[in-house]
Amino acid sequence: MTLAEGGTAVADSQPGDPDQRASRSLAQAESGRPGWRRVVLKLSGQAFAGEELLGISPDVVIHLAREITAAAREGFQIAVVVGGGNMFRGAVLAERGIDRSRADYMGMLGTVINCLALQDVLEKLGVETRVQTAITMGQVAEPYIPRRAIRHLEKGRVVIFGAGLGAPFFSTDTCAAQRALEIGAEAVLKGTQVDGVYDADPRKNADAVLFHHLDYTEVLRRELRVMDATAVSLCMDNDLPIVVFDLMGAGNVVQAVRGARIGTLVSRSSR
Repeated sequence: MTLAEGGTAVADSQPGDPDQRASRSLAQAESGRPGWRRVVLKLSGQAFAGEELLGISPDVVIHLAREITAAAREGFQIAVVVGGGNMFRGAVLAERGIDRSRADYMGMLGTVINCLALQDVLEKLGVETRVQTAITMGQVAEPYIPRRAIRHLEKGRVVIFGAGLGAPFFSTDTCAAQRALEIGAEAVLKGTQVDGVYDADPRKNADAVLFHHLDYTEVLRRELRVMDATAVSLCMDNDLPIVVFDLMGAGNVVQAVRGARIGTLVSRSSR
């Protein structure tokens, strides 16, 4: 699958079936429509803090909401998975003596705070939004139900997934891959603070080389920090493309959803 591929649903396949995505790609290529029809956008929790170490930057949330709104208004179906690194990081808390499972649950609750902030700004921009959480909290969000999420997307609503997978020891990267497969998304778009995947940290090494395309196996072999290994393996096993791009660049979310050559594409080398 190239960045310009995607398409329409196939009724007699399961939402996460690779054959379904291939059929959609063929149908979309024949229609000439670029991009993917339905995507999961993974937002770094740390990005929500902006220039600060912790907390939520209103300016960043407004920027993210405007980017998502622009894509939604072009008719793309956008689901969002939000991290919580600007609030709590379970692994870091565990290193300081807090039980790892409890620390991870604290991190999950932090993601919900980010979800609600993003939902509020999206709705102020006129975009219908639903937050679904893996941990039930009926006063602030719906429980995560895949078919209900799909129906919201079909109605043009943005769906924001919070609380990760609802289980400790799994990252929100893995959650993004899992949710994408469950709702039949055609790609995972990971917004980061750099413009793609490099062979070294470009903020520390001026000679770092940007990769425009990588195979899943190369990402795992070289231990490149695209997503965690569980998430990459899950995408590889189900032939689900990953696009890593600069989240803060103006118009980048729309460009990524459209299938423009932006950032780094992780997929099978034969695609």
